[in-house]
Amino acid sequence: MTHVIWFTGLSHYWLKPVYEEMMMAVPYGMRFAVDFDVVFPLGAFIVGEVIPVTEYQSQEDKARNRPVRPRIDEATGLPLYKVTVADPSAEKDRDKSITVEIASKVQPVPPATAGNLPFRPVVVEGLTVQPRAETSGQAKWITWVVRATGLRAVDAAPAKSTASKSAAA
Repeated sequence: MTHVIWFTGLSHYWLKPVYEEMMMAVPYGMRFAVDFDVVFPLGAFIVGEVIPVTEYQSQEDKARNRPVRPRIDEATGLPLYKVTVADPSAEKDRDKSITVEIASKVQPVPPATAGNLPFRPVVVEGLTVQPRAETSGQAKWITWVVRATGLRAVDAAPAKSTASKSAAA
């Protein structure tokens, strides 16, 4: 909840504050669905492997040989995996590669390599972005958490979702 102060009156000499509670326009943790072609207009390429995202494990946990737990996506309840994706359309060097978190029941399998290239062209399905505030000392800026539901080869057909199946029936 945010407290908003509204001022009423005919002139600035007769302003009377009126306190009112309002809900924020965008709820915390809101994810925005975005089309793959908007984020990656020249396509995307996987660099490296798809790996599971794990919870933080303290030195004490490691010393006691406690098992490493997978990190679970708050919105879907599915385990998270991450992959580094190269973006050839990025204008700045720091934006040339990003990490995409994938929420999936099983670890996604990236498409096969094309020839002798060190990277693989890919289409990221179910793409969402979420703003996150970052700070370093006095500097503050907005970054984006990029999440997805799966990967597919560029020439493969898109996966059918249960929503599109039920709409077709």
